[in-house]
Amino acid sequence: MMQKQNMIVVNQKEIAKNIYELVLQGDLVQQMNDPGQFVHIKVAEGITPLLRRPISICNVDQDKNEFTMLYRAEGQGTKTLAKRKQGELVDVLGPLGHGFPVEEAEPGQTALLVGGGIGVPPLYELSQRLVAKGVRVIHILGFQTKDVVFYEEKFAELGDTYVATVDGTHGTKGFVTDVIDSYGIDFDILYSCGPLAMLRALEGRYKERKAYISLEERMGCGIGACFACVCHLQADPSGHSYKKVCSDGPVFPIGEVVL
Repeated sequence: MMQKQNMIVVNQKEIAKNIYELVLQGDLVQQMNDPGQFVHIKVAEGITPLLRRPISICNVDQDKNEFTMLYRAEGQGTKTLAKRKQGELVDVLGPLGHGFPVEEAEPGQTALLVGGGIGVPPLYELSQRLVAKGVRVIHILGFQTKDVVFYEEKFAELGDTYVATVDGTHGTKGFVTDVIDSYGIDFDILYSCGPLAMLRALEGRYKERKAYISLEERMGCGIGACFACVCHLQADPSGHSYKKVCSDGPVFPIGEVVL
């Protein structure tokens, strides 16, 4: 159930170059049940910046009423958010969207989780849920360079973890698909979140497999009212049929929407 709450900043720190880990506390956490959902953050008081910022939910601790988000501080809004200190309040709307279908993975199966850049965070909560269910997880995390790599150790605690960097400064040189090829990785189900180029590459390989992708998209309202995040359906070449990333997604079966 979507709610709005002023949540307390428990902690905030930079964990890689321009990548921040923000922990918030509040009763809203009790509604966060589906990995892959996101929240809409009002980064400052007043009307500047006007629009909220969509940020994925990385980790949920309902016993402590805390959840963690990871984000890249690169624009005015996220740079403002990065200045929030312990004890301050942050206006949060959420949880929003439809998350990853954990129920599609069976105990004993192997799930491959592929993340690229700031698409990595929502896979962490997903991985924990899958492991708790008895699913074997394999992670492939793709980044541009070593300076922006994060959460490698945390993922490694849950299952086999591989890192690819485009410039080769850490892990495998190249892309997430190079890791799959180099190690001959196979799976029963695929979950992925990241840039469109990465998702297109995975779709080209695994369109006929059981797979789910989460889209990163700019949003206005976050609740399906403004139509700023529309994506077209592959089943309708006329382009008249569509779904909204914020309310119908951000997670879709691979091959359903036009990337």
